[in-house]
Amino acid sequence: MTTKLTLTLDDQVIRKAKRYAKAKGQSVSELVESYFKSITGQESGVSEELTPTVKSLMGSFKAPNEFDYKKILKEEKLRKYE
Repeated sequence: MTTKLTLTLDDQVIRKAKRYAKAKGQSVSELVESYFKSITGQESGVSEELTPTVKSLMGSFKAPNEFDYKKILKEEKLRKYE
């Protein structure tokens, strides 16, 4: 069941939200619902600790099977502090 919700927001925020939603192929209502689910813990399979930016990046990169991020992280830390 869906229920209508009326929000009062700054005009500029609404314009930006509409542009963002269009770019993502979603409606503003879908974005708001997704956000509410994420902050209330109802979104399945996604940790509450992830920010919306991080969530939007999930699945955008497919690493090769032999990819060892721990090894690369260790090497980069060593290189950084040399």
